[in-house]
Amino acid sequence: MPNKFKGTGVALVTPFDKDLNIDFNGLEKLVLHTLNEGIDYLVVQGTTGESATINKEEKRAILRTVNNLKNDLPIVVGFGGNSTLDVIEQIKSFETEEYDAVLSVCPYYNKPTQNGLINHFQMIADQSEKPVILYNVPGRTSINLTAQSTLILSQHPNIIGVKEASGDFNQCVDIAKNKAPGFLLISGDDLLTLPLISIGAKGVISVIANALTRQMVQIVNSGLKNNISESRRELHNISDVNTLMYKEGNPAGIKCLLEIMGICKSDVRPPLMKASAPLFEEIKAAYTSIK
Repeated sequence: MPNKFKGTGVALVTPFDKDLNIDFNGLEKLVLHTLNEGIDYLVVQGTTGESATINKEEKRAILRTVNNLKNDLPIVVGFGGNSTLDVIEQIKSFETEEYDAVLSVCPYYNKPTQNGLINHFQMIADQSEKPVILYNVPGRTSINLTAQSTLILSQHPNIIGVKEASGDFNQCVDIAKNKAPGFLLISGDDLLTLPLISIGAKGVISVIANALTRQMVQIVNSGLKNNISESRRELHNISDVNTLMYKEGNPAGIKCLLEIMGICKSDVRPPLMKASAPLFEEIKAAYTSIK
């Protein structure tokens, strides 16, 4: 099972129309773009998909749409929140044949202890029929899942990996060195993907891959084949535009780039705001410089 999630996964955005309803035509165009450019698996309703502003029925409709297009690629679905029991209820309310794994973010706002985090994820993994990938992103949740906690969780038979977006390289080295056999270290930061592959990561769940799918796939595949010069060259190629993706928050930047590329509109749901006109021009200029 873990082998399904090596390589490049795309954290799909949720396109909206001008009235902030889900734009299913835009979603189809986005999914087909990533499939045609060589993506390895699809991640539905992670934080990049604005999951905090999507209701359950919308999430079902998004998942159905992606399933109809997926071309036999694995699907990971985000199920997270600050109530452990609610996350378990969410997972049980969806048909398990519609997805291959769960991506579950650290609970936000509550600020649990490390023992609380371990218990949270163990309870979810015990109840989930599909394997669980942990998602550690302290910049969003205000809590860090430490290396020690991740290593304990890596021993759970139904926890198969961690999307690491802490930005702490020492922490990632500790995980890569001491994790249970088969447990996947997955980059949660596009620009850190190559360095993390060098210490044992098996790929990335990527934001920029919504738009620059081919380039991100090349970075990962070359890195995994130890072709560092080729991977580095492609990383340098996209670095300027990637940095702009987060200037006014995610997914405002990536949706701006997708609009420039003609894939979907850049609208986001409040409290987020779409990219400003100056940022739009910055992203457009950076995009045109990509070779």
